[in-house]
Amino acid sequence: MGTGPGPGPVGAAAREIPLRIAASYRARAKGLLGVDGVDGALLITPCQSVHTFRMRFTIDVAYLDRRFNVLAVRTMRPGRLGLPRLRARHVLEAEAGAMERWGVRPGVRVRISAAPLGEASPPGR
Repeated sequence: MGTGPGPGPVGAAAREIPLRIAASYRARAKGLLGVDGVDGALLITPCQSVHTFRMRFTIDVAYLDRRFNVLAVRTMRPGRLGLPRLRARHVLEAEAGAMERWGVRPGVRVRISAAPLGEASPPGR
């Protein structure tokens, strides 16, 4: 994906999900472009809005505030432009249906934990 391994899993509703972080300009611009799917999730930070132009699959998008509280969750098909969320500081992206399975919904706080030293998150497919 070009974003490099993240610091570890992301947790919501007491579940751990493999996470990659896109924090550099280049990694944020690339996001999930050019991949056919994603294992786990991608956290884009800082970020207030996303688009799905040139995406190959439908994604779930969770907008998070600076404390990782979920503000909104949307499912976006390829070729869409998401509206900016002014209070959002991070965006969590995953394959469509993943947020519901993980219990990620408005009002939930997402917890990000570091992987033990020597471990890295699994790469996207």
